[in-house]
Amino acid sequence: MVPYKHYGLLAIVSLMWMAGCSSPYVENNKIEEIAPVVFWSVDKGTEGKLKISTLVPPLIQEKKRLLSKEVNLLKQGDQKFNLIYYRELKQGQLRMLLINEELAKKGGIEKLINTILVDPDISMRVYLLIIRGDFDEYIKNQLTKQENQDYFLYRMLKHYEEHNQGEMSIVNIHTFMKKVYSPFKDPILPVFHSDKNNFNYVGTAIFQNDKEVMVIQDVDDNIFQLLDNDHFLKVLAIPKLSISLGRIRSNVGVKLSRDYSSLSLHVRLNARIEEYQGEMNIQSQEQLEHLIHEVEVYLEEQTSDLLKRMQRWKVDPLEVGTHSLKPFSKQITEEQWLKYWENMKINVDYEIKVHPLNWSVEVR
Repeated sequence: MVPYKHYGLLAIVSLMWMAGCSSPYVENNKIEEIAPVVFWSVDKGTEGKLKISTLVPPLIQEKKRLLSKEVNLLKQGDQKFNLIYYRELKQGQLRMLLINEELAKKGGIEKLINTILVDPDISMRVYLLIIRGDFDEYIKNQLTKQENQDYFLYRMLKHYEEHNQGEMSIVNIHTFMKKVYSPFKDPILPVFHSDKNNFNYVGTAIFQNDKEVMVIQDVDDNIFQLLDNDHFLKVLAIPKLSISLGRIRSNVGVKLSRDYSSLSLHVRLNARIEEYQGEMNIQSQEQLEHLIHEVEVYLEEQTSDLLKRMQRWKVDPLEVGTHSLKPFSKQITEEQWLKYWENMKINVDYEIKVHPLNWSVEVR
């Protein structure tokens, strides 16, 4: 028989169960009392601290302002924002985490990203960005010109992620951490430059051992999009040869020698000529073939140079190491692969099929 003194406790537990409550602590989610967070920007603070900023409020008709706090831990920022703002901040709508490049070079950003990854209130589709410059200054300046700039930045990232045009590398938290915990895959993040008046895409940062080790940009970034990221590029401008190729689709063949001493990369491109400002007559088949050969040689040299820089920095964002995996054979370790990789001889071969001006056809 249950003692009388326990009847009260049983009654309370039964009422909670009947009400469908999993916890006695019910969070306040009244829309008029909370402020969803759209982005966090993380920068270096003083004395080894982190400077965390966000914009409030994102939804209602109220003048926006930037909140900034220096903290030791990421979650402390949320706690301190709540002490200085009259609404409770909720991370359920967090869509962007912007990390200053100085922090990325120093290392330790995986712990920051992991903190967000394990938070059940935050979506797995948070976009990650590296910021070169002062993002807070840009947002403050934009508040007087375009107050919903944080939402427009999110829409820009979402647009380029959905359309895969090779314009820029777009990475969400799930894809980044998947590469962090997989062998033979070095994670990447997009780099943006920010100052008082501008917010521009710079290129693709490559990480090794939790640190940004190199940034590829301009034509090199275009080549990276063709080799791995999207296998498609809307426009490839080559000023040196006075030509712009458009709507380029790539097919990349990778072959490793059995002793991992050499790599053969065969890249087939299907594109059309969208612009030519040079001296050749590209209506002549002979001169057109000569021009295309020059483009192939140019891309082979650029790609070889890009891969050699990756070898020097011991990074493999193209996941070449995964081609060493074979069924029924012992897998080499990541350390062994990097030793092979840095000494590997590389042969690059391009094969381009183009449609000249006035013969253009859609290839995608």
